[in-house]
Amino acid sequence: MEKNKNKTSPIERRKFLRMFGSAIAGGAILATTGVLATKAKGLSTAGYFWQIIPDKCTFCGLCETHCVLPISAVKCVHSKSICGFCDLCGGYFRSNARDLNTAAENQLCPTGAIVRRFIEEPYFEYSIIEDLCVGCGICARGCNAFGNGAMYLQIKRELCKDCNECKIATVCPANAIVRQPITIPYNLRIGKIIN
Repeated sequence: MEKNKNKTSPIERRKFLRMFGSAIAGGAILATTGVLATKAKGLSTAGYFWQIIPDKCTFCGLCETHCVLPISAVKCVHSKSICGFCDLCGGYFRSNARDLNTAAENQLCPTGAIVRRFIEEPYFEYSIIEDLCVGCGICARGCNAFGNGAMYLQIKRELCKDCNECKIATVCPANAIVRQPITIPYNLRIGKIIN
């Protein structure tokens, strides 16, 4: 008789399992809601985001072709604080043109994402139209080869889908794409280092 008192009846066990299952399901719903709310704010669920280290980038062109988005989240950034405002900008004009002049056929950008505006002789201002930029890096490569490196590439947080494993990062030959805490600002380009 004493043995029967210590045993749990099947009904109590079922009730316990039902309550336990409800608690697990409720927790999962709350966790999913929290993740979706965090994503809606544009933040990474882990508090991290992808970005390019400008000084490591080799402008290989893979950012344009390997992003999961139809148009890459990588865009050209123009640091006006280090720009020379050159008449014949290495990021705007081709360097191998037969006659290096300001003609349209000498422009580098395949999508016309760079706008050139006269300031005063001999200075010009260059601006990037982000909606037209595909992240090919042609302008940044030219600026870094024949200029001071004022043009470089960066992953735009507001466009990036924040994939767990960035497809571009997996193919980047320079390992220039890293995951940083959301509290750390973008890595900026200070200027080309001359050895």
